[in-house]
Parts: sequence; structure tokens; C-alpha cells
Amino acid sequence: MAQKTARIELRAAPEREQRIRYAAELSHQSLSSFVLDAAAARAEAVIASSSATVVSSVFFDELWDALGTAPQPNAALRRRAAAGRQVEQK
Repeated sequence: MAQKTARIELRAAPEREQRIRYAAELSHQSLSSFVLDAAAARAEAVIASSSATVVSSVFFDELWDALGTAPQPNAALRRRAAAGRQVEQK
């Protein structure tokens, strides 16, 4: 196990501190372990939510279908593709 050398300090309202202490006791953990476990779990959730985009299954299915289907060219795209290209070299 890695050596614990970093320190985290915080201040809390007395009522909140007592509630946290009580929860730590119920969990059979020290106050430090309880707070660190809770903070680490929250950190992982925040990091995970920032690196993933969650969409409904309907949206995902529609997107997946759209990505698997070649786009149909419209009239403007057909005209542009048929027009000659002009290249300027500088």
C-alpha cells in the first residue's frame, strides 16, 4: 500500500461534522477513512461523467443508423461536384 503523506484539511459546520462522524461510526471506519472514501468515490463519478456523453437509447440508435447510411447528395452538392475546379498556386 502506498505511504500516506498528503494531507487534506477541511472545515464543516458542527451539525454536518457530527452527521459525518455518525456515518463513519455506522460504517465502522475512522473519520479520515470515511471522508476519504466518500471524496474518492465522488471524484471518480465526476471524472467519469466528464469523459462520457450519455444519451437516450433512441437518440443513440438514430445516430448509429445515420452514421451507417451514406448521405444523399442534394442539388447544390451535385452542381458543385459537376462544376470544374479552379486551383490557384501562389
